[in-house]
Amino acid sequence: MSENLSHPIFSIIRELAREEEVSCYVIGGFVRDRIMGRPLKDDIDILVLGSGIDFASKLGEKLHTKVAVYKSFGTAMLNYQGLQVEFVGARKESYRRDSRKPIVEDGTLADDQNRRDFTINAMAFSLNDADYGALVDPFSGVEDIKNQLIRTPLEPGITFSDDPLRMMRAIRFATQLNFRIDAAALNAIAEQADRIKIISKERVIDELNKIILAKKPSIGFKYLFDTGLLELIFPTMSQLYGVEYVDGKGHKDNFYHTLEVLDNVSELSEDLWLRWAAIMHDIAKPATKRFDKKVGWTFHGHEDRGAKMVPKLFAELKLPLNEKMKFVQKLVLLHLRPIVLAQDIVTDSAVRRLLFEAGDDIDALMMLCHADVTTKNEYKKKKYRENFDLVKQKLKDVEERDQIRNWQPPIDGDDIMKVFGIGPGRHVGQIKNAIREAILEGDIPNSRNEALAFMVEKGKSLGLEPLKEA
Repeated sequence: MSENLSHPIFSIIRELAREEEVSCYVIGGFVRDRIMGRPLKDDIDILVLGSGIDFASKLGEKLHTKVAVYKSFGTAMLNYQGLQVEFVGARKESYRRDSRKPIVEDGTLADDQNRRDFTINAMAFSLNDADYGALVDPFSGVEDIKNQLIRTPLEPGITFSDDPLRMMRAIRFATQLNFRIDAAALNAIAEQADRIKIISKERVIDELNKIILAKKPSIGFKYLFDTGLLELIFPTMSQLYGVEYVDGKGHKDNFYHTLEVLDNVSELSEDLWLRWAAIMHDIAKPATKRFDKKVGWTFHGHEDRGAKMVPKLFAELKLPLNEKMKFVQKLVLLHLRPIVLAQDIVTDSAVRRLLFEAGDDIDALMMLCHADVTTKNEYKKKKYRENFDLVKQKLKDVEERDQIRNWQPPIDGDDIMKVFGIGPGRHVGQIKNAIREAILEGDIPNSRNEALAFMVEKGKSLGLEPLKEA
């Protein structure tokens, strides 16, 4: 299997290993991806039977390149011809019940493979003269790849108890690779789900984001929900689950609807934050759910309530509280607007308002709304999509004509104060709002001259006189 080791770094490591009389192996994701025929990433892990730091330092001298040493982790890293190479000594580990920080001792190749998370990540290629390129696969990782199975090398209860983040990683790999999780491993995750509490939220959200960025994120969320992990890491999303009936009338299960919308969005865009908007778009439905005997179940105001919930949820999940959060918040607030437009006669003024409020995010909003059409009724779906096409064309036409996207009013407060010779106050705000409404309603064109004339008339109606005619 030496054809798997075509990059020159491997023969250089082989030569140094011979000189230093140590054994080296490439292990982990590189081996898995070579066997699966997946695109290779730009990082590899080298296992050294001895000190990984010492070996990396000597290799750095040989290659005349800088070596980054991480003593607390017992690892070292260097870059060579576009490849990031990390070195670690073979280890065996044991864990304390209340921590995921291991007690580490030097170990053999077998010890190191035993401590790996999954069989597909425990395979190694030899970099030694005696068997260069040979595959070392003690736990039948190749067979598990063929069977599309995520399985632990040791008894799964031990693997997950030792490092509870591996429960998230199991679900992440199953989602990314479209594999299923071994039944014993799945049971162990459910039994030990509570152990996820000892993992930092930052580490958890990193894994969750990788699940969300997968081709079909719903795979991971179903595993998270079924094992009880979702209730622990994102309880507000778990609360979307379930259907309530009154007088024989039920609403759709908003959890599975959300997963369907998320998958739909994922087919249209790889944007992580648009996917988060899909996750959050109905997040306030449990809080706004009401039963009306005439119309059945309602969720009035869930878009407004949901937008208000977004900052708190982002803070709890350790997601960024910057423009990414504001983007998600805006889409949650506006996600019903295009759908309402699609159900009615589309007026220019309604389209202008939507363009004004959505700004540059209008295309993302339209993608989210398109994905939100999940009805099983093919006639309804077809009609919604056709109406959506009309809304999209109207948006394009109005934007080209009126240039409302990211619109700034042609008249500002300084203009108003200068013309009427007044200082800041309620009249300035009233006139500004009136100009904005007049343009959005189509009463006047989006031009400075028309806005100036309107401003003078509006000011006169409020008892103001211009210092000079505008």
